[in-house]
Amino acid sequence: MIKPSAALAAAFLAFAATPSAAVDLAKNRTTLPDLVLGDKDGNDYAVSQKDYELEAGKSYQLDIVSNGGKEYKFFSPELFRHIWINQIVINHLEIHGPGTPHHLEWDDEGAIRIEFVVIRPGNFKWWIDGLEQRGMTGTFKVK
Repeated sequence: MIKPSAALAAAFLAFAATPSAAVDLAKNRTTLPDLVLGDKDGNDYAVSQKDYELEAGKSYQLDIVSNGGKEYKFFSPELFRHIWINQIVINHLEIHGPGTPHHLEWDDEGAIRIEFVVIRPGNFKWWIDGLEQRGMTGTFKVK
């Protein structure tokens, strides 16, 4: 019996080998609701959304926004291992390249946009380092 991940990889390789069937997975991306850290009312530990539902093989755009109340360090190592990042955008400046970040950090208010394709299903935790006990944590649920 072929494992689902092996079958998916084999199908991808067969598909990718056909030039006429080439598809840009980064196009037609879905814009996810912003993940806002802190609110405008002074609650530095507020989180706009804790859980996201995604599908493997689809492209997404996520803006993570800090309202600037605290230093926020966003970690999601399992998600970062199981996505392909098209680009990271900060103030209309784009970061491209192989590999994934260790974490994302805000010292002041602002937004970081991640454009990515999910490669593997699973439940991937995210958290703001040191503020998990304050409720700054959630999950990316990938089907």
